[in-house]
Amino acid sequence: MNPAEWRQRLAELLRELSLRRGTFVLASGRTSNYYLDCRRTTLHPEGAVLVGRLVLRAIVEQGWNPVAVGGMTLGADPIATAASVVSWLEGPAPVAAFLVRKEAKDHGTGRRIEGAPEKGSPVVLVEDVITTGGSSLRALEACREEGLEVLGLVAIVDRQEGGRENLEEAGLPVSSLFTARELLGD
Repeated sequence: MNPAEWRQRLAELLRELSLRRGTFVLASGRTSNYYLDCRRTTLHPEGAVLVGRLVLRAIVEQGWNPVAVGGMTLGADPIATAASVVSWLEGPAPVAAFLVRKEAKDHGTGRRIEGAPEKGSPVVLVEDVITTGGSSLRALEACREEGLEVLGLVAIVDRQEGGRENLEEAGLPVSSLFTARELLGD
């Protein structure tokens, strides 16, 4: 398969496994007539490989050269892991994965970011779905507090509801694999 076929197949999996129609309240508090539970795709074996490949391709296309990828737990966890594993298997340069907690642990090391690279390291955030950008903004804040250089963000789906603009206003370049409109066929 080539990258265009990877993308087409990932779109098929997202529609089949992750897209639900109905009435849903989103994390942003907004109501929607559809819901994208990307974890159903990112936790699927074929979906994980495709996500890993396409996220890495987006990073290369943006000219970013991170040492690690990660984002807010739980949606970003399988994306970061998939990208990290695929980077090791397919090269050219392996990238580690990291996870950002909503708040620092009150036990153990008390870390908010698990697997964080050294201060000053370049990283890329990943996200499953961008609506308002709130969770990505929290991940960005945590990374900046940790002293990481955040190069940008790759999302699987941009719902096109202002999130990209909010993130870019905060100085975070955004790349998305799909828009909701593409997946919905609207």
